[in-house]
Amino acid sequence: QVQLVESGGGLVQPGGSLRLSCVASGFTFSSYVMRWYRQAPGKERELVADITTTGSIISYVDSVKGRFTISRDNAKNTVYLQMNSLKPDDTAVYFCNAYYAATFRTYWGQGTQVTVSS
Repeated sequence: QVQLVESGGGLVQPGGSLRLSCVASGFTFSSYVMRWYRQAPGKERELVADITTTGSIISYVDSVKGRFTISRDNAKNTVYLQMNSLKPDDTAVYFCNAYYAATFRTYWGQGTQVTVSS
């Protein structure tokens, strides 16, 4: 059974930090590109960051560059999103996504809420 379980969300003040984790099971984690998306109320889901299978290539949406860091630990089947200098505009549900390019197969987590507010 495929599972992606996110954790680490919560309420944080502007300028604060959070670290999201996503633990995968039921598929070969090390073969999948891992991505973090987010969706704010009334907005479309947005790709925030992605990391290739070995971590050799990483990309970010412009609005989080210099503040967020994506990483992965293939031994632990886990992908992380370190979020620093958080802003109210970062408020959203954050989703973990696994993508296998050869077959276009994709899996989603259930999401974790991040709220940035004073």
